[in-house]
Amino acid sequence: MNLLKEKILEEGHVLSANILKVDSFLNHQMDPVLMYKIGEEFAKRFEGEIITKVLTVEASGIAAALMTGLVLGVPVVFAKKKKPSTMDGAFFSGRIHSFTKNETVDIVVASKYLKSEDRVLIIDDFLATGEAAKGMIEIARQAACHLVGVGICIEKSFQDGGKQLREIGVRVETLVSINALTNGKVDFV
Repeated sequence: MNLLKEKILEEGHVLSANILKVDSFLNHQMDPVLMYKIGEEFAKRFEGEIITKVLTVEASGIAAALMTGLVLGVPVVFAKKKKPSTMDGAFFSGRIHSFTKNETVDIVVASKYLKSEDRVLIIDDFLATGEAAKGMIEIARQAACHLVGVGICIEKSFQDGGKQLREIGVRVETLVSINALTNGKVDFV
């Protein structure tokens, strides 16, 4: 997706060989026009699929997931990183490790929002080691949903998360894939 590549080149900051900071337009401050275009692109990539819910994890995936849900005309569910005291009844859970925050958290979704008849599209901002995607896939598995696929805004293909997901048969659609982050520069695939 050229618009996202351009934003990365203009406003992204390479902090290390593993970290690309895109908080000025994607995951802290958000560019609403870009986010809508991302939603349109995911809808186009999964055209022809029956999708009844979009699933993401708080907080960075919410904007892209919401715009995708808007374009598709389906509800968006986000996994919470801490079970709130107001979440009564059954819930589904997964465990994820955040590379950038260096923490492991349990994520939860109230069972009333995901049903076995749902056809779920997972959307997230980054794919690196695949931890967040695997946690959301586990939630979809517990709910006995049909996983349509995973849509990723930016994949760090030099890390093995995407490879692992594809090897287990998960359809992964990536808008921008990065080969390397070296000498302060982004090398796109």
